Amino acid sequence: MDISIIPKNEFDRVNNNSHIKHNILSLFSYMCRYNTFVSIKLAGSGHLGSSFSAMDLVVYLYLKELNTRNVGFNSPNRDIYFSSKGHDVPGLYSVLYALGIIPEEKLLKLRKLNGLDGHPNIITNGIESNTGSLGMGISKGKGFAWAKKYLNYNGRVFVLTGDGEFQEGQIYESLQATANQKVNNLTVIIDKNKYQTDMLVQQVNSIDNLESKVKEFGWYVACCSGHNFDDIERAFSEVKEITDKPKFIIADTIKGKGISFLEEPYSTNGISYYKWHSGAPDDDYFEKGIEELKRKIILLAKNSNISEIKYKHIQEYVKVNTLLNKTYLTDAYGDALCDIAKDRKDIVVLDGDLAADCRVRKFQNLYPDRFLENGIAEQDMVSTAGGLARQGLLPVVNSFASFLCSRANEQIYNNACEHSKIIYVCHFAGFIPAGPGKSHQSVRDISLINGIPNMIIAQPANQLETKNLLEYFVYKATENCALRINIGPSPSNIEFDQSYKLKFGQGTVLKDGTDSVCFGYGPVMLHEILEAASILHNLGFSLKVIDMPWLNRVDKDWFINEISGFENIYVIEDHNITGALGDLLIYEANSSGILKRFHKIGIEGYPAFGTPQEVLRYHKLDGKSIAERIFGNHININSMTENYTVEAPQ
Repeated sequence: MDISIIPKNEFDRVNNNSHIKHNILSLFSYMCRYNTFVSIKLAGSGHLGSSFSAMDLVVYLYLKELNTRNVGFNSPNRDIYFSSKGHDVPGLYSVLYALGIIPEEKLLKLRKLNGLDGHPNIITNGIESNTGSLGMGISKGKGFAWAKKYLNYNGRVFVLTGDGEFQEGQIYESLQATANQKVNNLTVIIDKNKYQTDMLVQQVNSIDNLESKVKEFGWYVACCSGHNFDDIERAFSEVKEITDKPKFIIADTIKGKGISFLEEPYSTNGISYYKWHSGAPDDDYFEKGIEELKRKIILLAKNSNISEIKYKHIQEYVKVNTLLNKTYLTDAYGDALCDIAKDRKDIVVLDGDLAADCRVRKFQNLYPDRFLENGIAEQDMVSTAGGLARQGLLPVVNSFASFLCSRANEQIYNNACEHSKIIYVCHFAGFIPAGPGKSHQSVRDISLINGIPNMIIAQPANQLETKNLLEYFVYKATENCALRINIGPSPSNIEFDQSYKLKFGQGTVLKDGTDSVCFGYGPVMLHEILEAASILHNLGFSLKVIDMPWLNRVDKDWFINEISGFENIYVIEDHNITGALGDLLIYEANSSGILKRFHKIGIEGYPAFGTPQEVLRYHKLDGKSIAERIFGNHININSMTENYTVEAPQ
């Protein structure tokens, strides 16, 4: 299959005069949609729906509104634009490429190491703010705008938000504060495409009467079609005349605008769902979408009296399956939750607009009276769970670990102080998949929860352990519980022998060994550890591998027995190197008066983004690198491992 892009010189040809007509804007916009579609296909993931719904607004801003073409992108007097939601960044990258701000090689490396981050990051030229964790953008925009006035800089600030994002509490704090602080050089545009991840905003957590609500906060509000350039121009001209209050533009858009199948929702049980929030099209959909975009580009070019747009061949696309199987632990979690709920009528499931990703949609369909969809409002969701628990129910709270454990940490702590029981299920744990970037890679959640005394944290290695841990949390645990789950397909199935039985504070020996012992957790890192053990075996080094699902509880007698006879103990973290399993095991050894040499191997600094293989290699957490580090220590070669000698107490 041929992969081509529209090269920059074709955009230059279209954009060759200073007075761009609206039909030219439409052509430019569809050309950017084409390159966005290609870049997401090459990446294997990304956000098509939001990129396409916001595209016309972004093109209008850069070609007609922002002063950066005159003053330059580095001038302190420049207009500033950024997206608060961040999901639309593949589309923004295509616009920045078309304007010569980012190079072609970067455009073709979306979500790859040393390429373009899956969510906005200021390491990329033209990106003004890191975003991706929702709700922060208006506050940041206020900071930019206030600073401009204080520093006597010219230029305005524009922030794009999503309508689903308007469920975050910080949005309303920022609306109120911006008007109160008289920050009048800020314009917010809402890409009102009416869908969030896969459901209508109105069905999840309605933000009806948005115009009147924003006006009541003290903003000037204009409305327009987000796909009609005449109407877009009218709205921007209207707000430009307002100088005594912040401005807000409600742009009515269509999610996936530009390709017919991206625009079409589907219905199940009377509920409308959207398919294309994230992910890349398969080969059939890709070819279908490319042909539709080409037809539209031909027609728009003809109507604009521009000769046929030329394409640049990039490569022949060959689909490569890098996964050994597609076992999802989230599937086992969702099924086990439904099975347990048959008998446990007290279970109530709460979701933060991630029911499909967290595999709780089946529960929602089976037990709709015990399912609470809170939308993108983690703090509200967690405190709601606290009230449910105080009434004797058992809340099971679901969201991505990076959002749930950080944004709602104070609410989790408050609930725990009441000594009622809540189960928090922290999906998308760890740093793989790494394509979405730092905002989604959860490598600090264990340390954030570890500071809460009556909280058990565990992470399963396979589907069986997932089911068993959930059953333990429901039926046996008396404390609050956090279940940490990798969201992607497991790179291999971690096998247990017939004697396996889940025991509190104890792990499972996956491979026996005599030279060193290595602890790990979760299918991603255990796969790499077992790969390392296989490599070491060929070097004559025998590594004992233990799956340790309990991340902040350990059976001391079991632990001492398992490390007995080994001088070197390794702990591989799917987390920052501090605050996780390694610190627990070091503490337990120290408190028992055992002298061992501990080696913690994990994420140091911020996690890189890219494909799983690229990022594992980058952090030296792939099987080969782990083997080299262990074997290097064995033969007294310096390694990059952080070493700890645990001294016996006096």
